Amino acid sequence: MPPAKKRPRAYDPAKTRAAVLAQFDHVRQGVLTLTPEQLRRPTRLGEWTVRELAAHITMAVRSVVRGVAEPPPATRDLTLLEWPLATRKFAGDVDHDTREIAEAAADTPGALAALYEETGRQLADALVAAPDERLITTRFGGVRLADFLVTRTVELIVHTDDLNDATGLTVPYDRQALAACTRLLADALAVKAPGGSVEVRVPPYAVVQCVEGPRHTRGTPPNVVETDPLTWVRLATGRTTWSEGLSTAQVRASGERADLSAHLPVLG
Repeated sequence: MPPAKKRPRAYDPAKTRAAVLAQFDHVRQGVLTLTPEQLRRPTRLGEWTVRELAAHITMAVRSVVRGVAEPPPATRDLTLLEWPLATRKFAGDVDHDTREIAEAAADTPGALAALYEETGRQLADALVAAPDERLITTRFGGVRLADFLVTRTVELIVHTDDLNDATGLTVPYDRQALAACTRLLADALAVKAPGGSVEVRVPPYAVVQCVEGPRHTRGTPPNVVETDPLTWVRLATGRTTWSEGLSTAQVRASGERADLSAHLPVLG
């Protein structure tokens, strides 16, 4: 008899909403402190400067606002676990839209601050107006609002880390946002590399089994990978390579199958 299909992870919608609002506010407060020189700095995101990164973060959040404002789509086209692997095909559109927003935010000294203030207000209003089960229109198609908000924790946590890396800021990571981000990316790995031969541990937020091979059933698994949440986020999004994680001891791997390099990154 084949093993029972695992039920998708459940997220508390109220906690997710609070996490998105909290993390966006953390970023807003950090962005308001940036100097013109800091905004011109390069980032690890190709040709994007810090200004373009800051503009992109508002775009990621405003997609919720636009989705709620438009009529509900007729169908649900994307599930939560399909989102990480679906992001790659929209990279060109995201880059184009980000550059347009960044150019507009460069018109006046206070334009970026005003953009963040307006985005925060509109996001809060949109979340009050829409129920969790409502389908919203996104560039990925029709998605449940509750699911899309989980994806926004990934956008916010990943780009908060990019912002800190580029500027030297210490914008904090909301615990619930980091937890949701970590869990979604861990579950996406299990979808990309299905199986039960490797146990991936990201304490205190996630444990998943993945990679084809002999399934572990009891005792200590023979193939184990363990790391901390931010290192996992960087691995899952290509900010850190597998070899870098091992060489700095931020990733601990044991067992002949505990090499995830062929399955990373999982976002895009």
